[in-house]
Amino acid sequence: MHEVNSMLFTQGKGVGDIRIWHKQIDHVNLQCLKLMEKQNIVGGLPKFGTEKVMSEVCEAYQLGKQARHPFSIQTTHVSSKPLEMIHLDVWTTKIKSIRRCKYYVSFIHDHTRKVWVYFMKHKGEVFQHFLNFKVMVEKEKGGASSA
Repeated sequence: MHEVNSMLFTQGKGVGDIRIWHKQIDHVNLQCLKLMEKQNIVGGLPKFGTEKVMSEVCEAYQLGKQARHPFSIQTTHVSSKPLEMIHLDVWTTKIKSIRRCKYYVSFIHDHTRKVWVYFMKHKGEVFQHFLNFKVMVEKEKGGASSA
């Protein structure tokens, strides 16, 4: 089947173009293409000669060669003691809650990764929720956070 496809392919323009053959044969590297030519593995494959080289970089080939490393399973925390760092984020929703809240703020304790969420009707309530959160956590842990 490969021989038939290559024979049909050789009937058009660019028969001896190594770049076209590189793309046609699954983006095979230049050395492998030369080996196929030398050993006559693909029927109809033209003789490229030693002077024929691919001057352009094949983007698909380069993307295929890239390896993706997995994300680290180990998480590193910046803080080394409780209440040293607190992350917060303000979110919005398209649909209001039963209490007519459209926004919420989340506080994440970096050291323990514990999360607190407060619902709000207006974004302007963030600072008051932070102050309440800070007082609550300081009472709970007996320390002061760096805000």
